[in-house]
Amino acid sequence: MPSNGGALKSDPMSCAFFEARAALERGEVPVGAVIVCNGEIVSRAGNQTLQDKDPVAHAEILAIQRACRAAGSERLSGCDLYVTLEPCAMCAAAISFARLRRLYFAASDPKGGGVEHGARFFGQPTCHHAPEIYGGFRATEAAAMLTSFFSERR
Repeated sequence: MPSNGGALKSDPMSCAFFEARAALERGEVPVGAVIVCNGEIVSRAGNQTLQDKDPVAHAEILAIQRACRAAGSERLSGCDLYVTLEPCAMCAAAISFARLRRLYFAASDPKGGGVEHGARFFGQPTCHHAPEIYGGFRATEAAAMLTSFFSERR
């Protein structure tokens, strides 16, 4: 994993924003995700659906896959996910299946979110594991990045 300076090592949400900006530079929807286990960043990713020509290459999915490979397990119990946008229902399901302990996200997503909006995946009776959820971290900054991205494409 490339280093992005000491400050990012101690602030997972800043690292997630770094990944979101990198996704933006690649022309992707600017969403970044970071997984922290035992106080250390173990994986990070930005959206790369266009780059990979893969509709499930969301930042959260990629970060979960990388963390699972690093852990040698399909479970990430005790690990936390930091992401710049409320996860969609697909990503919420992956978070549940990976048994992540906590979810921290920046901006809410009234249109495509699956945590506080839409499917509200973690509140469904078919959900086997729900993380602790904390939203609104640097929400204004994340929303501005996303609004700018989509306004430039319309």
